[in-house]
Amino acid sequence: MKQLLLILFLSISVFGFQQQARPIHVFMIGDSTMADKDPKTEPETGWGQMLQSFFKDTVKVSNHAKNGRSSKSFIDEGLWKVVLDSMQSGDYVIIQFGHNDQKPDEARHTHPFTTYKGNLQKYIKETRAKGAFPILCTSIVRRKFDEQGNLTDTHGDYPGAVRQAAQELKVPLLDLQLKTQKLVSDLGPEKSKSIYLYALPNAYPNRPEGVQDDTHLNVEGATAVARIAVEEIKALKLPLAEYLK
Repeated sequence: MKQLLLILFLSISVFGFQQQARPIHVFMIGDSTMADKDPKTEPETGWGQMLQSFFKDTVKVSNHAKNGRSSKSFIDEGLWKVVLDSMQSGDYVIIQFGHNDQKPDEARHTHPFTTYKGNLQKYIKETRAKGAFPILCTSIVRRKFDEQGNLTDTHGDYPGAVRQAAQELKVPLLDLQLKTQKLVSDLGPEKSKSIYLYALPNAYPNRPEGVQDDTHLNVEGATAVARIAVEEIKALKLPLAEYLK
């Protein structure tokens, strides 16, 4: 009987330790600007790839962002269910959609203040129902300058819809659109190429013809955006800031 009780006690202790040892998870859901990249696409880098390096070991960044996804297709393809099923109380979910919600195809398109905002509200409410904490992000800017060298907006009403959802449901907002707008504007038309997916022919074996991409980031750009997100987390004084290095 004593041996049985000892085994039971040890089992409970080990289980409790395992539960306690699980790090806080920061789930990331979004599009290609946030997503982890295959090495074959070098030097393309999503800013979510770089976020783990800013956190202590007590936090695990779990990046579920996928290329080409909108707030709608992420749900329809079952990608959100995977995150929701993995989520536990005390975790965080960082949400950044918008780039592909603009696309005209039926599988991805949403309207800013109706279906797009409705999807954001779904993410928020279902995250909170699991005892986890949602964080909204506006989309990072595309590198598009006019003839006078001024950065032009390409996202229309989508960032405004994110801000509205954040205000209405009292959700922390990382306004990456405004912050990256300043970053890219300050760099200007030429220097800003250094943070986007630009490479000369044969600079990378997988890109013999080179690349000029004004939407996606390289390592330097992804690191800069991740740092901006971290500074926003600190500025908002979120509990998550305690786990930053």
